[in-house]
Amino acid sequence: MKILPVSDPSFQKYGQILEGYDVKELLETLDRVSPLPEGTDYVPEQAELMALPIAEELKNNAYGGMPIQIGWCNGHNTKLNCLEYHRDSELNVGVKDFILLLAKREELEDGALDTAKVAAFLCPAGTLVEVYATTLHYAPCSAKKGEGFKTIVVLPKGTNLDKPRITVKNAEDEILWASNKWLLAHAESSEAAAGAKVLLKGVNTDIADLI
Repeated sequence: MKILPVSDPSFQKYGQILEGYDVKELLETLDRVSPLPEGTDYVPEQAELMALPIAEELKNNAYGGMPIQIGWCNGHNTKLNCLEYHRDSELNVGVKDFILLLAKREELEDGALDTAKVAAFLCPAGTLVEVYATTLHYAPCSAKKGEGFKTIVVLPKGTNLDKPRITVKNAEDEILWASNKWLLAHAESSEAAAGAKVLLKGVNTDIADLI
């Protein structure tokens, strides 16, 4: 596996870089109010981030007026473990460089993915990226050995909250893990141990030797 920058043309099928936003205050606030755990932690919405002027800009410009939530995913990680997708794009920007492990929904075969299809992209600190709704993704990875990440996560409001009660109608319903979150787990992941459907086949991608 080769780690490519998000500026590489190959990233264009997974997402895009969003220009024109001043994310300095957003990242300074994230760094001040959020921890850096040894593992990974995710908070869907952080009040201090939502109170910033950029929250309204992202709501109206990036999401066309849709209600959004601004939270974070922080920690230390080098493994794939799972992939997820939403019905809408996700925005990410980091205090430090971070790496995204990505694949495309159209690469699924009978609902499962060969992990050999996973690609890795380096997102430089301060670069705001959109990860398309058709892109499979999960927690960021560290870009430097021993160094953690603090990453902003912007999503439509309510995403990743409690799973709605549904009557299962099809195979996709079986992998609905939370609100607006469909999850594919690797057998080695804690999510699989918690009951997530194992649909990532092959090696549990680990970039520890690449950073």
